[in-house]
Amino acid sequence: MTTATDTAKQVIFWHRDLPPLDAEPLSEHTVEANSRHVQDTLTHRDELWQDCRLDLVAAATRRLGQEVARLGGRFAHVLDERIEVKRDAVQSEAWMHGCYTYMLYR
Repeated sequence: MTTATDTAKQVIFWHRDLPPLDAEPLSEHTVEANSRHVQDTLTHRDELWQDCRLDLVAAATRRLGQEVARLGGRFAHVLDERIEVKRDAVQSEAWMHGCYTYMLYR
């Protein structure tokens, strides 16, 4: 559960977490982010998937924070996300790509 102190510092609100009641919606936007590239192998696939997922969330959080600052907002509420796996067969690499729709608030 998010406390009032946590909410005071929080800029990004994911899905069910809601921004403060006094936040004023400005406009809806989309950002994209990528995880780091990993070897596309069957060995340790679950661990690689989890590492990529965590890296993608961190990258998306950074991008959202940058966009909130750039657009002059105070909060972003992530409404939707689309995540897919990308592959480069030549380099034998895979990574996750996310597209996040969010509402910007002031």
